[in-house]
Amino acid sequence: MMTYLPNLLFLVALVLGIGYFTRNIRKLIRNIKLGRPTEPGGSRAARWGQMARIALGQQKMVVRPIAGILHVIVYVGFVIINIEVLEIIIDGLFGTHRVFAFLGPVYDVLIGSFEILALLVIVAVVLFWLRRNALKLARFWKPEMKGWPKKDADWILYIELVLMCLFLTMNAADYSLQEMGAAHYTQAGAFPVSGWIAQFMSGMSESTLILVERGAWWLHILGILFFLNYLYYSKHLHILLAFPNTYWGKLQPKGEMTNLESVKREVALMMDPSADPFAAPAADAPPPETFGARDVEDLSRIQLLNAYTCTECGRCTSECPANQTGKKLSPRKIMMDVRDRLEAKGRELDGKPAQGEEKVLLDGYISREELWACTTCNACTEACPVSIDPMSIILEMRRYLVMEQSAASQELNVMMGNIENNGAPWPFNQMDRLNWQNEM
Repeated sequence: MMTYLPNLLFLVALVLGIGYFTRNIRKLIRNIKLGRPTEPGGSRAARWGQMARIALGQQKMVVRPIAGILHVIVYVGFVIINIEVLEIIIDGLFGTHRVFAFLGPVYDVLIGSFEILALLVIVAVVLFWLRRNALKLARFWKPEMKGWPKKDADWILYIELVLMCLFLTMNAADYSLQEMGAAHYTQAGAFPVSGWIAQFMSGMSESTLILVERGAWWLHILGILFFLNYLYYSKHLHILLAFPNTYWGKLQPKGEMTNLESVKREVALMMDPSADPFAAPAADAPPPETFGARDVEDLSRIQLLNAYTCTECGRCTSECPANQTGKKLSPRKIMMDVRDRLEAKGRELDGKPAQGEEKVLLDGYISREELWACTTCNACTEACPVSIDPMSIILEMRRYLVMEQSAASQELNVMMGNIENNGAPWPFNQMDRLNWQNEM
């Protein structure tokens, strides 16, 4: 029985880790389904192409070369290195060691590639940390990045660094044990990085090396399971959600504004000479929809998916002309606020009501000043590396203010009054429109 104890413990850890992750993903899907169902346009082929270019190919990341290349290193490193996780899982369940060693030279190339990538990931993570904490790039130090968002960004880097170091330590001890001819340690793999690290283990006994190798092995796989479950609480959830988010992302021109079907029906009714505009609706007619968005339930499911996918990289805010000129608006904060409100709704569904007065998205999380500061230039959407559209949320909340509360900003009311009275947004009588020619 004692022989199989490590395998049983590994099975328990695996089931608990994947089970808790599955539970959180189901909660995430439930929360997203609080939004309105939508049918985005475009063909499936175009959507798959967009996902391949942006999520898989990192097309929009490399627009900023330094950050883009570093991110690609970390991205490729984690994707490829985690192929070895499959081998670790099989070894952990069945008590084998380097079960894929039968691949021979192919296995040597794989392990050697994994090690070089692990080293590059360590270098990239250190540079990312320095950019955030030593160089203090402005977009990482905006007001919305205080507290947990700042800590979360640093914790992610620490976890990635530790996982890569454990991976190389495990291989270094394994390599030393292979050189000793220790039982159960199959001669397999190429170790260009950990082979050098193994020099510092030259004085260790076989039993000590086994302890180091097994300790690093267990900490590495438990760290991966911890990281998997940490994702739900972290901005790094985009590792998983970037793929569906880019698949469902807008295909039509990014600045194109959507028309409300309810408004289009009203206009069609007004233009139909045979229709009775004063006729009462049918008895079984559904209740009229709310115009725009006051809370997260009024947003679309794609917009809620956007909120969960936000990487908090701040590219949107750094490109926002309103933010650059000192306005209160930050597109990144808009997405973070939507996600925070959605999480609060999720806690209510879990039977954990909010303490004190419940706040809705409008005024409780996002102020009217932020909404009216937006120039609808679409720079935020163009800058986002994972197809998030903050402007669409801002427009929906503005619609609610204008069409449900008649609470447009003073400037907009003046403009609409001019259009009504003068047929143009300017405060000039139609007869005076061409007076400017007299000055030419």
